[in-house]
Amino acid sequence: MRLAASTAADLVHTHGYRSDVIGGSAGRGAGLPVVSTAHGFIGGTRRGQLNEWIQRRALRRADAVIAVSEPLRARLVASGIGRDRVHLIPNAWAPAAAPLSRADARSALGIPDGAAAIGWVGRLGFEKGPDVLLDALALIGASSPGPPLEVSIIGEGREGPALRARTAAWAGPAVSWHGMLPDASRYFSAFDLYVLSSRTEGTPISLLEAIAAGVPVVAAAVGGVPDVTGMDDALLVPPDDPAALAAAIQAALRDPAAARERARRALKRVADHYAAEPWLDRHDALYQTLLGGAR
Repeated sequence: MRLAASTAADLVHTHGYRSDVIGGSAGRGAGLPVVSTAHGFIGGTRRGQLNEWIQRRALRRADAVIAVSEPLRARLVASGIGRDRVHLIPNAWAPAAAPLSRADARSALGIPDGAAAIGWVGRLGFEKGPDVLLDALALIGASSPGPPLEVSIIGEGREGPALRARTAAWAGPAVSWHGMLPDASRYFSAFDLYVLSSRTEGTPISLLEAIAAGVPVVAAAVGGVPDVTGMDDALLVPPDDPAALAAAIQAALRDPAAARERARRALKRVADHYAAEPWLDRHDALYQTLLGGAR
């Protein structure tokens, strides 16, 4: 409350469990409108489920809640948040750093000449499904027809050690673990295919970044992913289905011309519907409504 007063804030906007609970309470205590953006719910452990239950209780007290995907909007309404207070504003994309050239990106990631490069970027946690990707790669094997596969995994998380151990001596395609890389989107130009294997999502920024880089996409049809890609501008598969994911990866690599055409359409779709300026305008309109006294 002291911070809100010292900055002469007009409104408090929170993101995530702790800020929704603590920041939201402070904003209300200071007599300010409170907006929260819900990016998704992971569940997982009992502690995680309890935290999300507390978070949803806090969201019921917000003046407005932004959902980043339609499935998430429906879930928030079903959890008891008034329909008129839940606003659908999907995430947007804007370039953060100049991309590397394809040659420089592949060199930086150690991708050999002639290899078909598959990229995966995210937190190494259950909800992001890195294990689903590894299961799919194991089904594909190291001796699949076509160019050798080189898989680059960018990101870190609590499941990292166990996941790395799986690929230390295995019969699947070559997997390189790069950990956290600053401005990871700069490296997307290295990839021939981007794979998103999540079990749950809101509207993933990494997906927008891959499409913006012109990379064909294979993705699990979760959360806002189908809204971003449409049903025809990426190869979509059910979540937690390694066999379907493996088949889609192989199909995309077998027909690169068709994959590039899907990528071209997806890029236009993102440019038309997920640009930063309209996203900012929608937030500004919501802020102005709240500051005008409407709920």
